[in-house]
Amino acid sequence: MQAPTTKAKHGGNGGGGASANGVTGIAPNGDGRRLLLRIAVIGTLLLLAAFGAYWKWGRGSLVGVVKPTRGSAAEVVYATGIVEPVFWAKVTSLLRKRIVDICKCEGKSVNKGDVLVRLDDFEERAVLRELEARLRRYEDDLARLKLLVDRNVTSKTSYDEKQTQVHEQEARVAAQRDRIADLQLRSPMDGVVLKRDGEVGEIAGTGASDVLMWVGQPRPLRVVAEVNEDDIIKVRIGQKVLLRHEGHTGAPLTGNVDSITPKGDPQSKTFRVYLALPDDTPLRIGMSVEANIVVREVQDALLVPAEAINSGHVAIVKNSRVKRRAVETGIRGSRMVQVLAGLSEGEVVVSPNSSDLTTGTKVRAATPAAK
Repeated sequence: MQAPTTKAKHGGNGGGGASANGVTGIAPNGDGRRLLLRIAVIGTLLLLAAFGAYWKWGRGSLVGVVKPTRGSAAEVVYATGIVEPVFWAKVTSLLRKRIVDICKCEGKSVNKGDVLVRLDDFEERAVLRELEARLRRYEDDLARLKLLVDRNVTSKTSYDEKQTQVHEQEARVAAQRDRIADLQLRSPMDGVVLKRDGEVGEIAGTGASDVLMWVGQPRPLRVVAEVNEDDIIKVRIGQKVLLRHEGHTGAPLTGNVDSITPKGDPQSKTFRVYLALPDDTPLRIGMSVEANIVVREVQDALLVPAEAINSGHVAIVKNSRVKRRAVETGIRGSRMVQVLAGLSEGEVVVSPNSSDLTTGTKVRAATPAAK
């Protein structure tokens, strides 16, 4: 009788099976492979981050550096102003009347007394004719009374009353003639018609802004500037002025302080300062300019950029390390600052400076130090 035999069964679909030595093994499925891939990616990213951190911080922060330079330092007072002639005048109307004639003489020379604008005087001349007619009648009456007084026909009192009446009427006639003369607007000075505002048929106003003509002398010119009351105590007559206009790209524009108005404006808190311009200035009447009044100037000053100073300290770079040091400053401009003490000419400083740069911080220079 034969003994029964046992057949080994193999699992299907990639399941576990008997190995050659009889040990059963398990192959990784899809989820396992994805897990391994994620671990590998995360490990790579951590390595890259560590390398990047070393590259950024291990080598030091990237900073810009400069060396102090020698030059002139100037303390200035800022102001804005308008260019105008030294000698000029406005032509305005005393009465609100229609313009019947206005000269087309912009840019042309005129003499004092020349008629520039004529206003409508029709009504005024009608009144004048009436007043003159009444005056002639009074004068005739006075002449008749004179004959009667000479013949002792009437009293001297009647004659005196009529004479007074004549004088009164003469005054009325003279006043009306002056009124008509006021309707002829004349040049107040010798000069050039700088500008004309007004046309025939328009109504001439009587306000401060209702100017019909500007008459003046083209030279000399000046700048009428407004200076803040906090700065006016630094301004003195004769100080040099540097001017700037957007449209001018040539040689620097200069001037000097000519006069200062004694009384300031309490509303705008400014003082008016007059700046004299040279005769060859390219500036024109009516231009707006910026003025820097030089109130103090130092030659051969030690200068650093304004952004290199932070809270009264500079960040000196030596052997790729920062050392913060307090400095004493003098004249401070918009771009450069004078250093009086605490810094030598050959030292290298960080610019722009930051309060984060403490003593001992490791840094790398982004640009070579200025020579």
